[in-house]
Amino acid sequence: MKHAKILLLSIITAIVSPSIVSAHCQVPCGIFGDDRTFSELYENVETIEKAMISIAALQENPDQNMNQIVRWVVTKEDHAQKIQNIAAKYFLAQRIKMDLKESDEEKYVAMLKGIHSITFYAMKCKHGIDTTFTEKLTDAIHDFQHLYMGDDDHQH
Repeated sequence: MKHAKILLLSIITAIVSPSIVSAHCQVPCGIFGDDRTFSELYENVETIEKAMISIAALQENPDQNMNQIVRWVVTKEDHAQKIQNIAAKYFLAQRIKMDLKESDEEKYVAMLKGIHSITFYAMKCKHGIDTTFTEKLTDAIHDFQHLYMGDDDHQH
């Protein structure tokens, strides 16, 4: 009987507890591709920009729209955080290799600067509703994509 209670409590805890699912763990399985990841980054920027525009429009009547404003702010910050997580957990931790051969060191440093720019502009998007930061974030992702993937014609 005691084991049944423990089992039941464990099942309830597993169901009720929030679980965080990450698309990119740090197991080198190779399932997720870089093209898909860049698409996800651009999609997150589009959502951030839509949120910023919606917040600005809803602020014309904040008393009636406060709940919706709050929801858009949370959405905006969530998608900015997703970009920062991809930058850190996917690119920085897994994909940018520390090949410090003299011929690779310049590209390595440039990629680190690119990831930092993406992280920085995602953070700036959290601070307000100025869409110039989504433009700068898109440019930073685009520049990093070309550096990371080579000079192929990668377009968003």
